Amino acid sequence: MSGHSKWANIKHRKAAQDAKKGQLFSKLAKEITVAAKLGGGNPENNIRLRVAIEKAREANMPSENIEKAIKRGTGELEGVTYEDVTYEGYGPGGVAILVNVLTDNKNRTAADIRKIFSKFGGSLGSAGSVSWIFERKGYISVDASKYTEDQILEIALEVGAEDVKKEDDVISIYTPVEAFSEVLNALKSKGIEIKVAEISMVPKSTVRVDDETAVKVLKLLDELESNDDVQSVASNLDASDAAFEKFSKEAA
Repeated sequence: MSGHSKWANIKHRKAAQDAKKGQLFSKLAKEITVAAKLGGGNPENNIRLRVAIEKAREANMPSENIEKAIKRGTGELEGVTYEDVTYEGYGPGGVAILVNVLTDNKNRTAADIRKIFSKFGGSLGSAGSVSWIFERKGYISVDASKYTEDQILEIALEVGAEDVKKEDDVISIYTPVEAFSEVLNALKSKGIEIKVAEISMVPKSTVRVDDETAVKVLKLLDELESNDDVQSVASNLDASDAAFEKFSKEAA
């Protein structure tokens, strides 16, 4: 799962440096609205909404924007109706890719996603073609230079984490979805600084590719993430540190 952790932390760094706050806030507001529509406006009883609000706060999204997004979801305010759609496909080297979007125009979004896959030598697949490779989990990472694996293990496993492992420069914590908030809060209560905290699709198995292919896959993932309708992208890519470093330099 180290490929997942590397990509998750690259995404986080890029988001932190992203000057396009308007686009970021728009994506966050969409997720909050849909989460509130599907599970109600109380984050205590709606884990998807709770996670969405947490991400919005971390991005310094104004509280007023968060409240409006919730009210659009619950119907207290008028708003656009979004559909939650998942696209499945393959990138270069047979890497499986899962793309979750929130869109008000499925035809437009499908054409955009297909075009991006094609641009980088990938292809869209049918429903179910790759989703079986992934499982929904909570993912949290902390800086491995600040904490030891044993420190994090002691806190996280006690409150329901499934796995804690050092992956390169981070310590990754994987949790069942239902235990995500409790694990996250337990870490924060002990003063642990969080790098990434998200509910994501984690691959059960990975595909190792050469560096040149890996960079192509990462560029594909990055362009998908940049699409206004895309909320999240997951893959089962496994590649060398050199490939991730090359991509990071080129994307900087």
